[in-house]
Amino acid sequence: MKNFNLDKEENELLDSLESGEWTSVTRLDEVMASHQTTANNTLKKDKRVNLRMTSKDLEAIKTYAVEEGLPYQTLMSSILHKFITGRLVDKKVG
Repeated sequence: MKNFNLDKEENELLDSLESGEWTSVTRLDEVMASHQTTANNTLKKDKRVNLRMTSKDLEAIKTYAVEEGLPYQTLMSSILHKFITGRLVDKKVG
C-alpha cells in the first residue's frame, strides 16, 4: 500500500486490515438501520429545560465548551447524560 504519514494507531489499524483480521458485516442494511434508529432515539432532543445557575459557572462552562469545540448547551447536555448513565461520577463519591 502507498506509504502515508500515519500515526501509530492508524498503522495498527492498517496492519490488522491487511492481515485479514476484519470481516464483512452480514445484512449490512439491517445493521445500519438498527444503529441509525438507536442514534436518532438517543440524540433526539424533544424537551426544553430552564436552568438557573451562577454566572461564574456558566462562564466556566462556556470557556470549556470553546476549548472542546462544542456549543455550551451541547456540552451541558452531554455532561448531564453521562452523569445519569453512570459514565460521569463524582470523584468524592465513586
